[in-house]
This record gives sequence, structure tokens and C-alpha cells, in this order.
Amino acid sequence: MAIADNEVKAVARYIRMSPHKVRRVLDQIRGRSYREALIILEFMPYKACEPILKVLRSAVANAEHNEGYTPADLVISQAFADQGPTLRRYRPRAQGRAYQIRKPTCHITIAVAPTETDEA
Repeated sequence: MAIADNEVKAVARYIRMSPHKVRRVLDQIRGRSYREALIILEFMPYKACEPILKVLRSAVANAEHNEGYTPADLVISQAFADQGPTLRRYRPRAQGRAYQIRKPTCHITIAVAPTETDEA
């Protein structure tokens, strides 16, 4: 997924959460305006909303500081969660066996872009 010229992104890496659970929330905010996304994330009951909110605010702050965009004009153009390294832990079981417990991590990427307005 290539980032366009007018897009500004932010990435949170090694978030201790399953990418499957994060994608469920990202699907709800993709393509929406910054204000709409804030309201949606504020009232969604999922634990994944907290790191996503941090990344979204970081992406908007990057756009505001580095490119001079106003937050009211920004739209979430891309939002995806890639799988990170899995932490492997072992749980002792009966008769000397060990069961593996997988603790997944993910990398959250959010890109924002100004809304397309007709200049003609």
C-alpha cells in the first residue's frame, strides 16, 4: 500500500493486541472524517480503540505540524493493522507437559489526507 503525496501517516508498532481485533475497529473509521472517527472511537466498547485513537491523533498532529493542514479538513484515507512478532509463552500442564501460549502483537498504520475539493 503506497502512501500518496498529500497523505500523512503515523504508525504504532508492537501493540500487544491481535491484529484481527484491531481490524474490526479500523474497518469502522476508514474513509471517515477526523471528527467522525473521534466520536466513533470514543464510544466503541472495544479495547483496541485506545491505541487506535493515539495513532489517529498522532497522524493528525503530524499533518498539522509538518504539512500545515487543518484537522477539520482531514479524512482517514488508509487504516490497516499488520501482524507483528508473536510472543511465545509456556504454561505447565499435567505429567510434565508444556502448552504453548501465543501472545500476538500488531503494527497499526493510519494515513490521513485533506478532503478533495473542486477548485474550478
